Parts: sequence; structure tokens; C-alpha cells
Amino acid sequence: MRPVQLFDTVSVSYTAATPSGEIVESAPEDKPITLTIGSGRILKAVEASLMGMEPGQTRTVHIQPEDAYGPYHKALVHEMPRSTFDGRIDPKPGMILSLAIEKDGVHQHVPATVLATGNNTVTIDYNHPLAGMVLTYTVKVHAVAQ
Repeated sequence: MRPVQLFDTVSVSYTAATPSGEIVESAPEDKPITLTIGSGRILKAVEASLMGMEPGQTRTVHIQPEDAYGPYHKALVHEMPRSTFDGRIDPKPGMILSLAIEKDGVHQHVPATVLATGNNTVTIDYNHPLAGMVLTYTVKVHAVAQ
């Protein structure tokens, strides 16, 4: 058996958890995924953690926010008039909405989480729900194709 190297195709299983232990993503051992190291199918930092591992090995790594979903930016939290949503939806805390924004002259839809609602305002967070979190990945290499 040879260890995982760049551009190898590997079969892996993994779980990704938040600091509170919530599983946010997984590829279970009975259904491992196949990927090519360097393809970007999973976070680059997780791919890098596979380097040097051999089939059967398991490793736990802590992925920092800058290597995952980025830092949390308070500037991405906005209050919007509740009237923005009239007739379409009744926003509730925890809902993830697709909202239209304009960035550099281009209109696009981005996900946003409703943090709070009031009589006249809705507080929206445009950060990724996992932004600012250190994620713990437990990865297992099942096979390495040469």
C-alpha cells in the first residue's frame, strides 16, 4: 500500500462537525465517496489532510474558518424593512432565504439567514451559516487508486 499523493483517486468517508458537535456534512463508511486529490470536490484543507494517509487509516483534523467558510463578518448582518417581504413570505428566525442583491453591477441571488423579526424590521445575516467556525473533520481512507 502506498500513501495518498497529489492527483490520486481515493475512496474516503468522513464526518464534519461544528464546535457544538452538530454533524453538518458526511460521507458514511458504508457509502464512501471517490474523489481526486486536488480536484476541489471537498475543502482543500481536508484534501491536504489526506496526504500521506494509507488505506484503513483514520485522522481527525480541525479546519480553521479561513480554510473552510471564511470568517464571520458583522458587516454582513443587515436590518431590512418587513415590507420588503409583504405578500411573498412571512420571515421567521432560522429561515434561510434566497435574496436578490447587486454586486459590481451584477444581480444575483444569495442565501441569507433570518436572525430576528420585529413588527417593522427583519434582521438578515448574509454570512455562510458555518462562517467563523472551526470544523472538525474525521476522515478515513478506504482505497487509493494509482
